[in-house]
Amino acid sequence: MEVHMEDSKEMALFFWLLSHEKSTVPCRTSRADEGTLMLPGSSDLGFFCKMGLLIAVLGICFSSSLVRGHSKAVTTSLTTKWSSTPLLLEASEFLSEEGQEKFWNFVEASQNIKTSEHDGSDYASYHEMLKAACQSLSPLQQNLLKFSLALRSYSATVQAFQQIAADEPPPKSCTLFFAVHGDKTCEFESLGNLLQGASERPKPFLFKGDHKYPVSNPESPVVILYAEIGSEEFYTNHKKLVLKAEAGEITYVLRHYIANPSKEKVYLSGYGVELAIKSTEYKAKDDTQVKGTDVNATVIGENDPVDEVQGFLFGKLRQLYPDLTEELKELRKHLVESTNEMAPLKVWQLQDLSFQSAARILTAPPVDALMVMKDLSQNFPTMARAITKTVVSSELRAEIEENQKYFKGTLGLQPGDSALFINGLLIDLDTQDIFSLIDVLRNEARVMEGLHSLGIEGLSLHNVLKLNIQPSDSDYAVDIRSSAISWINNLEVDSRYNSWPSNVQELLRPTFPGVIRQIRKNFHNFVLIVDPVHETTAELLNVAEMFFSNHIPLRIGLVFVVNDSEDVDGLQDPGVALLRTYNYVAQEMDNNYAFQTVMSIYNKVKTGDQLKVEHVVSVLEKQYPYVEINSILGIDSAYDQNRKAARGYYEQTGVGPLPVVLFNGMPFQKDQLDPDDLETVTMHKILETTSIFQRAVYLGELSNDQDVVEYIMNQPNVVPRINSRILMSDREYLDFTGISNFYVDDFARFTTLDSKDKTSAVANSMTYLTKKGMSSKEIYDDSFVRPVTFWIVGDFDKPSGRQLLYDAIKHQKSSNNVRIGMINNPSNDPNSQNTVVAKAIWAALQTQTSNNAKNFITKMAKEETAKALEAGADILEFAVGGMDTNIFKEAFESPKVDFILSHAVYCRDVLKLKKGQRAVISNGRMIGPLEDGEMFNQDDFHLLENIILKTSGQKIKSQIQQLGFEEDLASDLVMRVDALLSAQPKGEARIEYHYFEERYSAVKLRPKEGETYFDVVAIVDPVTRDAQRLAPLLLVLNQLINMNLRVFMNCQSRLSDMPLKSFYRYVLEPEISFTADNNFAPGPIAKFLDMPQSPLFTLNLNTPESWMVESVRTPYDLDNIYLVEVDSVVAAEYELEYLLLEGHCYDITTGQPPRGLQFTLGTSTTPVIVDTIVMANLGYFQLKANPGAWTLRLRKGRSEDIYRIYSHDGTDSPPEASEVSVVLNNFKSKIIKVKVQKKLDMMNEDLLSDGTSENESGFWESLKWGFTGGQKNEDVKQDKDDVLNIFSVASGHLYERFLRIMMLSVLKHTKTPLKFWFLKNYLSPTFKRNKELKYATFPPPPFAGVHPIHGKEV
Repeated sequence: MEVHMEDSKEMALFFWLLSHEKSTVPCRTSRADEGTLMLPGSSDLGFFCKMGLLIAVLGICFSSSLVRGHSKAVTTSLTTKWSSTPLLLEASEFLSEEGQEKFWNFVEASQNIKTSEHDGSDYASYHEMLKAACQSLSPLQQNLLKFSLALRSYSATVQAFQQIAADEPPPKSCTLFFAVHGDKTCEFESLGNLLQGASERPKPFLFKGDHKYPVSNPESPVVILYAEIGSEEFYTNHKKLVLKAEAGEITYVLRHYIANPSKEKVYLSGYGVELAIKSTEYKAKDDTQVKGTDVNATVIGENDPVDEVQGFLFGKLRQLYPDLTEELKELRKHLVESTNEMAPLKVWQLQDLSFQSAARILTAPPVDALMVMKDLSQNFPTMARAITKTVVSSELRAEIEENQKYFKGTLGLQPGDSALFINGLLIDLDTQDIFSLIDVLRNEARVMEGLHSLGIEGLSLHNVLKLNIQPSDSDYAVDIRSSAISWINNLEVDSRYNSWPSNVQELLRPTFPGVIRQIRKNFHNFVLIVDPVHETTAELLNVAEMFFSNHIPLRIGLVFVVNDSEDVDGLQDPGVALLRTYNYVAQEMDNNYAFQTVMSIYNKVKTGDQLKVEHVVSVLEKQYPYVEINSILGIDSAYDQNRKAARGYYEQTGVGPLPVVLFNGMPFQKDQLDPDDLETVTMHKILETTSIFQRAVYLGELSNDQDVVEYIMNQPNVVPRINSRILMSDREYLDFTGISNFYVDDFARFTTLDSKDKTSAVANSMTYLTKKGMSSKEIYDDSFVRPVTFWIVGDFDKPSGRQLLYDAIKHQKSSNNVRIGMINNPSNDPNSQNTVVAKAIWAALQTQTSNNAKNFITKMAKEETAKALEAGADILEFAVGGMDTNIFKEAFESPKVDFILSHAVYCRDVLKLKKGQRAVISNGRMIGPLEDGEMFNQDDFHLLENIILKTSGQKIKSQIQQLGFEEDLASDLVMRVDALLSAQPKGEARIEYHYFEERYSAVKLRPKEGETYFDVVAIVDPVTRDAQRLAPLLLVLNQLINMNLRVFMNCQSRLSDMPLKSFYRYVLEPEISFTADNNFAPGPIAKFLDMPQSPLFTLNLNTPESWMVESVRTPYDLDNIYLVEVDSVVAAEYELEYLLLEGHCYDITTGQPPRGLQFTLGTSTTPVIVDTIVMANLGYFQLKANPGAWTLRLRKGRSEDIYRIYSHDGTDSPPEASEVSVVLNNFKSKIIKVKVQKKLDMMNEDLLSDGTSENESGFWESLKWGFTGGQKNEDVKQDKDDVLNIFSVASGHLYERFLRIMMLSVLKHTKTPLKFWFLKNYLSPTFKRNKELKYATFPPPPFAGVHPIHGKEV
């Protein structure tokens, strides 16, 4: 801090006063040079800021330079439209995302908050609530909870439930109410009557975010309680409903409902506010005098603790020297004015500003460097001149330039670009808002704390975390070398392909792009698995015939799946008739001719009809008039080849419902089987696989003398069977992170555990079977870590459970990577008769050597053993050689069956299985419940092992081996880590960045020792807009999480213009704050204090993309803020008007957007609240909404007449649901995809042709709908020729004055009725007071290229 004394007399007096005054002035020392009073010629005065200085300054030194105007400030606040929601409910929603168990535990714990002894203040209530919520949370999760509450991120979730309740609607004068299948009551006593007839009424639709009580009978009626947690009435009724749910009488669902909402609004944070210096090349400011400059409570108070100027804490000074209030005010004025000098810099002063700013930040102590970067970047226009005096060292410059080579080469970052990485994950500051960032932090925290609890810490933890083990998208293929497939051609031997070259080297011959190479090798194999009677079979066979007749290099095979019952013949079943005809012609002629005969048969079938026996007979009689039809189709036919084999092949491969098309063994998706699509997709596949074969030939992996089909079938993605249950993308994993000393042999204790500890107890008690017969519980001479663990769940006293176990053991014989554990899920209440096999297995595992146990259990899994035991055979008859029969029999005959009881409870409560249901758990992944009769055989275990080894098993195993764990623990650790990592949502791969130099050019903050830490890397130019956002974000993160932080400078050189021409504030607080009297402090606001008064400013909000924000209260022109003309504070109040629901829509027939199609959004009681039109550009549409559950429909009229909704993605209703439900329950972007299809009788109709029902023809009418999101019917009833619609955009008071002049002028000079439309987003609150005008809201779509802050460039 520098104080310049220009008058020698004043300076002399200053020194005299300084030397004689004893009292000191509080000075801030947060930056390296602050707190030191530097005077010309005086270097030894140190930190003494004497009160004499204050008197001298006030009395003499600054008497000639007092500021004429007062200190000026700009404040900005943003609130929601809905009422403030209780923090208690928001905390419950946070815990709900951690798990429903934690939610219900919190519901129980929260009833003590009201009754606990505290003073009743906001502060005390808040901390009592935290105490209840934090019982099951780690310190890191507790910080994230406090941060979420400060952000109010779950207010939207609570409000969504409030809207759902309003749509019921609630009965009058009820503080809570029950809804039972559409009927409602306020009284618990009336519930019985509603439950009696509930089964006759449809069950209500439950949303993903609903809170369903964990113990409930899915068959029972659903009772939804709408109530507010924390109220006495709630707890009274909650306890009664819990009793009913636990008795199996009801399914209990809780939804938040606040009977008496608060009058306060929710103050939001997580957004940025920019005060940009405006160009004054042209007149933009209105000279009308502002009236009524009343401001709200967001004005800065005189005792504001943030009141600091040039290191002087004036709030503290006013407390210490209350008698000098006026003098302090004058000193403050002078310091503000001297700080805010904004004279333009010379070009040579601008050139190095980026490097000089970096040097200024890096000279500060590491703990203060982020604060310095925040101050510098957010107030750059007033600090730039002081920065020009900073010296940049050659080492700093060289290191930054060296790092920039890495930034560009590995991350694609140019000088001046910014990036943020958390544990290697890229956080895109332009697209990811703070709410998405919280989700990232919570997911990362979950994984890191899980790994830490498993004993993996420090650098090892981050090495494991960086493993890319997400399920691969590679397509699995089945083996097509089956005799069940009838090939109608063979490129390698058929004479029709004799003119084609046969050398695989032909693949490397140059051709034009897109040319399909004709080579006499079976590179491309196309198999149709069809039911001849299915309506799509004829179209699929037509596509195959087209490929064949056009000499496409495809080897085509057929599999006809028909009824394989011997009682059914070809005279009864058209499918069997077609198969026998095909086989007959193939024997008489060849497969090709047989295929042509089949096509002739289908040509007889009219469109829309099904294949009948008559169609087959008519073609046979015509082609083979002398043959007895009965001998081919009848009961004694000899032409049943492949009938059973085809069905066996179809069932064994598990490729899913018919029809199925395989390309080199890989099944096409169902939506690719449309005949038009199939042709295109197949041609693309041919080109795609050609490049794979080219590479194989080039690398010498495929030679001319190799069988190409053998080569394809020996690839690692080819498996004996494709099980859709295994390959499905929705996967559930057990939580193995609980480390406890609980076991399943203490049933009483087991029942009291939560899900995590129950899983831990089962894992602790598990004894495994391994190859070579070695149990994991023994010390053995096999150091092989087994990365695949199967838990077989079933009733081993039933054939289905034994078969599943037997198939697993059979698979284990061929694999050294697998270990098998068993969980018994009894079909009935356990007793000595129905648990013989289960007890025998358990006794053998506990008492015998592993080899003997394995051989014995294999015997127990066989059906003949079970039948013999049922017939009364003694268990010891099946003992294997070497078994200790005495100790085995003692364990087997023990009356203690705690392990079976514990397993049964585990299956019910954690695995959510019904009694006796089967499942397979592979490395913690739950596959099941398997249906009765559903096949899960040796091939499925092979596929499961293949997937685990390929994606995660081997990678995790190699990391675990490096950690040096004991061998008997290592396999267990692989299983636990795999379950933890695989359960995470699929995201981008983590980025390595260990090669950056950090000696001179990085701010480094080290983590606390011994705790889990986040590895955070930021790359930033300190004089960019990204730095304005990044610095405050990192400051908040530093308070929330333990992090190893490195901030690398990425400066630009040779600047020719001022890099930052704006002031910036990022509204973000790590925790809720309170006033001195323990009440909640006013909501978070952006404060621009002591701003320079000469520039013309414009105020902009930088909010998440899906927020529609409007200015609602301020008399000032926020586009043109001139502080000279302002009394004290410009207080701008904004409101979150809507959350945008965005989407893309396509017509599945054409693949193009259905231009002009209209959607409506509403509720069950009000079907149309807003509507919109689909744009031709990307099929984009947007709908204005607020938190709640909404129904998306096609607009009544031509849209609904011509189209139907075919499918939808990203919505909250099942794909087959007739109505599309969309729930908006957070502040994040929601984007849905909708596919539509024209109705059959409307195929030739054009949506934009003349239609009177919607009055939707014409450009202006469509544009009006696009802008307004729909108006009431009475607004659009007038004929379009009768009204002149005038659209206009205006921003700022001056242009709003021009608008008024234009309106008056047009009104005077036309007799035609007028309708003015204005973009509401950019109008001032003053202008919007005119209720007679029509306002449109149209935020620009993301692809429009509009700057996120300068939204006025529309």
